[in-house]
Amino acid sequence: MPREDSLTPEGITGDALADTLASIADSEPLVHHLTNEVTMSETANVTLCWNGLPVMADAPAEAGEMAAGADAVLCNTGRMTEEDVGAMIAAGESANDVGAPVVLDPVGYGATSFRVSAVDRILEAVDVAVIKGNRGEIAGLAGEAASVRGVESVGEHDSIGPAARALADETGAVVVASGETDVVATAERAYELAVGDERMGTFVGSGCMLGSTLATFASTLGDGDAPPATATDAAILAVIAFGFAGERAADAPGVAGPASYRTAFIDAVAALARERPTLPVRDRIRALDRE
Repeated sequence: MPREDSLTPEGITGDALADTLASIADSEPLVHHLTNEVTMSETANVTLCWNGLPVMADAPAEAGEMAAGADAVLCNTGRMTEEDVGAMIAAGESANDVGAPVVLDPVGYGATSFRVSAVDRILEAVDVAVIKGNRGEIAGLAGEAASVRGVESVGEHDSIGPAARALADETGAVVVASGETDVVATAERAYELAVGDERMGTFVGSGCMLGSTLATFASTLGDGDAPPATATDAAILAVIAFGFAGERAADAPGVAGPASYRTAFIDAVAALARERPTLPVRDRIRALDRE
């Protein structure tokens, strides 16, 4: 993927989101997941609800071949072995060869030396379009002091905007840092997206589902004149759509706790993909200072 020089929120509108959802439905993109067993059901279901086609072919003997026929590839390092790392690299290199975008979710980066080494090797071998992580993972990847306990971010990481831009500059990827508010950054600009609901963090798998959403939206890149035009646009639209689904789920009747909220969230994703409403997306975007 070529390096992108600017972030263009002017192109992010409710109509663009609706058009992107229509493009996904029309193309039914194949999204190849190399991910962890803990959240595999959640990631498959959210991809399907966005109208993508999930596949989880992580065996080294077929990972590269499957990626060659996919419209996007997601590499999630939540639970992996040395063999899994090889499969991710093979799939990523194959996706690069055919021009399919690769999304990397470096789950638990910084928690162990093996995870740090594995993610670094993937980034060295694969041209990644989008890197998505929690604030601790992104700060750690950017070379800053970060606190990650297990796979969870610990601490505030208030300088996440500059850290995300630094990581984008180093890798050429669009960087998504998730948290109470999400940040999307290129090397030049960073934007904070105020969308979602706090209950999105009450069940296991929501972060992994965002990775799948990013890959599904990125799969539409290059579909003629339809949005999104860039990986940056795709990332912003994906995060906003994901957050609006979280808000809609919070208002659903019968939501009493994490389990019912999780079900309502998946239903909300499917409803947004089906209805394609024109949402006030620009109201949720705030430019962060360059400094």
